[in-house]
Amino acid sequence: MLCQQKALVPFKMIQLFRVYKNFGSKNSALIDVSLTVERGEFVFITGPSGAGKTTLLKIIFCAEKPTSGHALVNGRNLTRIKERELAFLRRTIGVVFQDFKLLPRRTVFENVALTMEIMGFPFSVIRKKVHQTLRYLDLANKEGYYPPQLSGGEQQRVAIARAIINNPLILLADEPTGNLDPDSTMEIMALLKEIHIRGATVIVATHSQELLKDTRRRVVTLNKGRIV
Repeated sequence: MLCQQKALVPFKMIQLFRVYKNFGSKNSALIDVSLTVERGEFVFITGPSGAGKTTLLKIIFCAEKPTSGHALVNGRNLTRIKERELAFLRRTIGVVFQDFKLLPRRTVFENVALTMEIMGFPFSVIRKKVHQTLRYLDLANKEGYYPPQLSGGEQQRVAIARAIINNPLILLADEPTGNLDPDSTMEIMALLKEIHIRGATVIVATHSQELLKDTRRRVVTLNKGRIV
């Protein structure tokens, strides 16, 4: 379960300065992107398919490096960071994907435990933390199930459980409701808001205008790789 944090002094959790990302000479995914996200913010990134939303999240998650410009996450410059420091930084970032990315031949328990296993935690610690997290997400009775046995909303909750098991400072969600029905969409968004209230900086990429309707959160719009 996420530990509730005290009110935090404003701090620039994510800073992008004139970031460009090219895939080949004629394919610019991001063009001159500058963006600051404060610690504890909840921000939507929106725009049509191909606008650069996923690439932007990949840079924040350190899965891609900018072609030029600078990206700082939690005070660390991603263009200069050492590999060992990069591995540590990634542990502070949880990621949720549209297609869940669960391992179909592993149970719910095993999927959620995977991150802590990779980090070398003893099984007694893993078991306790997984049980706590699954209870928090109302999945305690599903831990022996396999992903294909679950509904789309349940699979996305398992993916969120895996993403938050380490109490991340940052939670990135890439089209987290893209494959879900309206009821499951509302459930997942309510869950992301609760995780935010408990202290995480949350960034949600979505092309859904319905999610943004009447929102009071900051909305950053991308179009053809540029912030507009």
